[in-house]
Amino acid sequence: MQLPPFVNEPYTDFTLPENVPAMQAALAAVRAEFGAEYDLMVAGEFRQSAEKVVSVNPSAPSEIVGVHQKGSEKDADDAVDAAYRYFPTWSKVPVENRALMLVRMAEIIRARKFEFDAWLVLESGKTWAEAEADVSEAVDFCEYYARQALKLAHPEPMVQLSGERDEFVYLPLGVGIIIPPWNFPLAILLGMSVAALVTGNTVVIKPSTETPTIAWKAAELMLEAGVPAEAFSLLNGGGPEVGEALVKNPKARFISFTGSRNVGLRINELAAKTPPGQRWIKRVVAEMGGKDAIIVDSEADLDQAVMGVLYSAFGFQGQKCSACSRAIVDQSVYDEFLAKLKTQAESLTIGQSDAVQNYMGPVISAAARDKILAYIEVGKGEGKLITGGDKAAGDGFFIKPTIFADVNPKARIFQEEIFGPVLAVAKANDFDEALHFANDSEYGLTGAVFSKNKQKVERARREFFVGNLYINRKCTGAMVGAHPFGGFNMSGTDSKAGGPDYLLQFVQGKSIAEKLN
Repeated sequence: MQLPPFVNEPYTDFTLPENVPAMQAALAAVRAEFGAEYDLMVAGEFRQSAEKVVSVNPSAPSEIVGVHQKGSEKDADDAVDAAYRYFPTWSKVPVENRALMLVRMAEIIRARKFEFDAWLVLESGKTWAEAEADVSEAVDFCEYYARQALKLAHPEPMVQLSGERDEFVYLPLGVGIIIPPWNFPLAILLGMSVAALVTGNTVVIKPSTETPTIAWKAAELMLEAGVPAEAFSLLNGGGPEVGEALVKNPKARFISFTGSRNVGLRINELAAKTPPGQRWIKRVVAEMGGKDAIIVDSEADLDQAVMGVLYSAFGFQGQKCSACSRAIVDQSVYDEFLAKLKTQAESLTIGQSDAVQNYMGPVISAAARDKILAYIEVGKGEGKLITGGDKAAGDGFFIKPTIFADVNPKARIFQEEIFGPVLAVAKANDFDEALHFANDSEYGLTGAVFSKNKQKVERARREFFVGNLYINRKCTGAMVGAHPFGGFNMSGTDSKAGGPDYLLQFVQGKSIAEKLN
C-alpha cells in the first residue's frame, strides 16, 4: 500500500470575506444542537447514568452545549474488559486496513471542517483561527500516523547471520487508556487515540469533562470511518473516580496522557504499581505542561520579537502548554521592548469567540478564571503590572491580557504554570544570564530565542534545555511532521507527538531468528 507523501493541512483564512458565511452557517447549525444529551459508549453499548456532566459555552455560560453521562468505576472496568477481549481480534487486522481508517477520518474532517471548527469555538472557547488550527492538526495526525504505521510494519532489514533468517517485527501492546486535555479537544484526543489504534491496540478514551461534546463528535467520526465499536470506548467522568480506576486496572497495558503536571505524576505513581494478575510494567506516555520562556537578545529584531511574544503568550488566552509565560529580555532593549509589547497587547480584541473579529475569547471555565485571577493578585506583589490584571467585559470567562514587568526569576508567577493570559517579564544583564533564567525551571517544553547573532543562536541550540526550541519565531504552533512535540523534566516523557518516533511508544519489538540448516 502506497500513500502520497504527507503534506500539512492548509488553514482556512478567515480574513478573506468569502470564508466567513460558511463558518457563520456552521455556528448556527451547531447552536441548533445545543442542549442535546449524549450517552457513554462502552464498546458499542450506549449507557446512561443518574449523574450528568453538563458542558457550557465559556463565552456565554448560560448556554448549555451538551448533557453527558457520568461514568462509574464499574463502567471503567467494563470498558477495559471489553477492550481486553477485543484486542486479539483488532491486533490481527492488517495494518493497511487500519491506516485506511485514519485516512478516511481525515477525509471526513476535511468535508465537515467548519462544523468541527464551530464545535471548538462554542465548547472550548477557541477563536475561529485557533479552532481551525486545532481541526487542521487533527487531520494532520490522522494522515501522518497512517503513513508512519505503514513504515513501522516494514522495519529496516536485520543483519542476516550465516545459516539463519533474522527478522524484527513490532507488536501492539494491548489495552490503552487515553486521557486527553480540553485545550486541544479534537487534535490531541484524536492524535493520541489513532496512534494507539493504528498500531493495533484497543483503547478506552476518558475525555476532559470541560469538552465532552467534542469528544463525542470525535467518537462518531471514528465509527463513521470504520473503526469497530468494540475497539474503543468513550467514558466521561471525574479523574479521581473513573480516571484512577482506568489507570489502576491490571488489564490496562499503557496510559497516554496529556494534561497537568500534578495529574501526570499521579498517573505515573499509580501505573508503577503492579497489582496481582498484572503481567507487565505499564507504560506511561505523558505530556505535562510547561513554563515556557522566550529570550529577547540585545541583537534581536525587536518588532519581530514583540509579535512573537505577544502571539505565544495570548493566543487561545495562554491556555497552551507551549504558551510563552516568561519573557527574558536583555537590559539594553528592555524598556523599548516593554513599551512596544504593552501597545500591542492593549490592541488585542477580547470577547465572544464566535465573533470573527476577536483575537482572544474566554478561558475555559469559572474555576480556571478564578485560579488565574488569584495568580494575578500574587503577581501584583511580585512585579510591576504593565497592562491587564482584571476580568474583561462580558458574561463569559474573559480575562484581559496581563503583563508583569521587573519580575524576579524566583517569583511564583515566573516559576509556576498559570495556564492563562499572564506574562511575566524579567530583565537579563546579558545572554549568559538569559539562558540561566530560561533553564531555571522544573519544566522544559518549548522555548524561543530572538537574536541575529549566530554564535548566540548556536549556544541556544546546545544549552537551552527544552524539547522544542524555536529561533526567531513564536514558541507555539508546532506542526505535525516538522516539529515533533514533547518536553523534558516535569514537562513529561518527551513523547514527540507528530514525529517519526511517536508510534514506537505503542508497540514492542520482537526479534525472530530461524535456523535454516
